[in-house]
Order: sequence, then C-alpha cells, then structure tokens
Amino acid sequence: MEYRELGNTGIMVSEIGMGCEGFVEKEPLQVKEFVDLMEAEGVNCIDLYAPNPEMRSALGEALQGRREKFVLQAHLCTVWKDGQYKRTRDLREVQGSFQDQLERLKTDYVEIGMIHYVDSLEDWEKVEHGPVMEYALELKKAGMIKSLGLSSHNPQAALAAVKSGKIQVLMFAANPCYDLMPASEDVEELWNEKNYEKHLLNMDPERQELYEECSRRGVGITVMKAFGGGDLLNAELSPAGAALSPYQCLNYALTRPAVASVMCGARTMEDLKTSIRYESASEEERDYAPALAAFPKISWSGHCMYCGHCAPCPKGIDVALVTKFLNLAEAQGQIPETVREHYGALEHKASECMECKACEKRCPFQVKIAENMKRAARLFEA
Repeated sequence: MEYRELGNTGIMVSEIGMGCEGFVEKEPLQVKEFVDLMEAEGVNCIDLYAPNPEMRSALGEALQGRREKFVLQAHLCTVWKDGQYKRTRDLREVQGSFQDQLERLKTDYVEIGMIHYVDSLEDWEKVEHGPVMEYALELKKAGMIKSLGLSSHNPQAALAAVKSGKIQVLMFAANPCYDLMPASEDVEELWNEKNYEKHLLNMDPERQELYEECSRRGVGITVMKAFGGGDLLNAELSPAGAALSPYQCLNYALTRPAVASVMCGARTMEDLKTSIRYESASEEERDYAPALAAFPKISWSGHCMYCGHCAPCPKGIDVALVTKFLNLAEAQGQIPETVREHYGALEHKASECMECKACEKRCPFQVKIAENMKRAARLFEA
C-alpha cells in the first residue's frame, strides 16, 4: 500500500481509503472482517459520514486494540433522527451527534473533523461565521479533532472554504465526468443525463482552479464518488457513453492535484479487495488516458490530464510534473514559493526541451507540450 501526506496536516493516509457505506446494515462480525482486511492490507483511512448508531458501535468494537492504526474522517453536522440520516446546522444536534460518535467509536479524538455537505456559497458563509465553525475550532483547539475539513460537491463553495484558510482537508466528488460539470447547488445535476447530451469539452475551470488552489495551499483532498456511484463502471449507465475500470477511476482521482486518498464505497468484501488490488495493478491496467480520449460524448483535447503518456523524454524532463507546476503558477498569476522550490529541485528543467515533439506524438489529448515547456522555462528560469 502506498501512503501520501494529507496536505500539510502531517497525517499519512493510504491511497485507498474506505467509505463507510460498507459498514452500514452489517452485523458486528462482518464489520470486524472488513477492518481485519483493511489492517492486513494497509488501508488506514475511514470516512464516517453515516451517523447510523449501530454502524458506529460495530466499528468502535472492531477498532478496539488497533485504533492508532487508522485515520478516522468523522463528520460534524450529520445526525440520526427518526431512524434515518439527516444533515443539520443546529448546534445542539451537531454537538450531540459528535459526542455520540466518539463514545460509540470508543475514542476521545478523530484525525479529521469534517464539516458535512456544504454545497452552496450561502451555506458556507453561514457555517464560516456561525456556531458550527466556532464549535469545530474549539474541538480542534482541544485536540478532539486533529485537522479541520469540509465535504462538498460544489467547486464554488469548496473553493471559498479553501481560500478562507480555515480548513486543512477537503472531501470532494471527483471523477472524469463530474469534473466537466459547472458548479451547482443541486448535487443531482452531477447525475442528470441531460447535462451530458451535448458534446462536452475539457474540465470545468472552477474545478481545475479548486484542485490547484488546494495544491498551492497544502489542503489535502480525500475523494468521494470516484466511481460515480458505480455508473462509470457500466457502459449503459456511464454519462460518458463508455465504461471505465475501477483501476482507471482510481488512477484518475489519484492523479488530480492535492488528492491523497480515495474513499472507496465498498459494499462487499470483494469490492474492497478490488480497490486494494489497484496497488498491484500494472501501469496498463491503471491507464485511463486511452479510454478518456475515446469517450464518444466528451473531449479533453488540448488539456493536460497528467497521465504520463508524454514520457519518456530523451532529455529526462518530467513533462507531466513540469506542466502541473506551470498550471499551478499560471492559475495564481504568480509563482507560489512551494512551486518554485519544487521546480528548482527537478533534475531536468523545461529549458532542456529540444522540441523533438516525441511527447506530443504520444499525447492522447493533443496537448502542445513544446509550447508549455517554453512557457515554463520563461516563467521559472528567467
């Protein structure tokens, strides 16, 4: 299992994480079997958005004696009421649900405290300046949450939260179809077939800005909906008009800037094992570029996807990484200090490009790589 630092938190998380859907409506023994498999395979990050009390209790029992081996991403503002899940901003409900979560999990802290489901700018502004944020910061100061996060499907709301400087972790819905969709306060628009009827071109610029801003600020991203609720794995259901494999979906998510871990919604042990096998999958099995380039309804022409097909460069330039640094700097209108340092540490710089354009011949997305190298050299080496 490969591990990544979650932004600037200092927390190391496994690339493959576990969404809590797999624990819901399971007997305690079944939950323990999931946790046993996770421990054996090195899956250490668990998302806990679901407030189901039986699930919380079963997981708490399964974690006994090995709590320190796992990173818990617990959610504030998610409560169990009248036998079902509910999102809330009522402070008493938020406090009660969080305390219940700690008690049932048999722990006195969580690594990530996630403000749950902020999908509009109005909601973010209420959270930011209201009692929920005050309570979350109190928990952080007391050490009951180690880092503060927020979950969202809306790049506008997520970007506002990231730019506020108040969160260190973002849980965001990321996959090759959702990344085309403009911001909306209605999460159902991500699934709406009508939005995919026209020919779609390239990533939504606000989503691109969000990934790059997270990378620049050191805000770590944990990914939800990497498989689009399973739709991307089925050619008949996929909004793109073609299916991807689980490995391709995972690799796409893990190659977005700032992404540290993908919370896989494994409802069965075999689902979890499939996601874990990503770690031993070949580069060919992981390679999403040919599939994306062939999608009948979507085009990424001219847009670098950081897929690595440009390699190898005869001069040894890491073309995809240089392009990522270039995009980060151009998006800011200046060169962030960390980006400058990382570029300076590269063994081979963009100025070494001899414009042979072998990389462009291999690029599935017709990116003008030689031009990018010229811009990078002017920006970073002038």
